[in-house]
Amino acid sequence: QVQLVESGGGLVQPGGSLRLSCAVSGFSSVTDTIGWFRQAPGKEREGVSCISRRLDTTYYTDSVKGRFTISRDNAGKMVYLQMNSLKPEDTAIYYCAAGPAWRVLCGQDYSRYPYWGQGTQVTVSS
Repeated sequence: QVQLVESGGGLVQPGGSLRLSCAVSGFSSVTDTIGWFRQAPGKEREGVSCISRRLDTTYYTDSVKGRFTISRDNAGKMVYLQMNSLKPEDTAIYYCAAGPAWRVLCGQDYSRYPYWGQGTQVTVSS
C-alpha cells in the first residue's frame, strides 16, 4: 500500500517562497521516481519537477528552473519542493506522484505514475 500526503501549500505574495512536502509510505521499490505536478483551473496537469532515487537525477520544467528545488531525505520517505520567487502563474493545485523506475522515469507523462497524493493548493497573489 503506497500513500502520498502533500502539505505546505498556502497563499503567498509574488516573489515569496513556499516549501511543499510529500510524505511517502509504502515499499521503496515502487517509489523510486517521485514527481511534482500542478494543475490550474481550466488547464492540463503539468509536470513541474521530479527526482529519481535509483538514477540519482532531477528534472525541472523550464518555467521553474532556477526558482524551484526538489530534494529527498535519505530514507526516501519525504520529498520536498522548495519554491522561491513565486509568480501568479505558479498558482495551482500541486500533487506529488510516485512510481517504480521500471514504469516511470523523470520527465515522462503523468499518466505513467500509478500513485498520487490528494494535492495541496498554492495561490500566489497580492
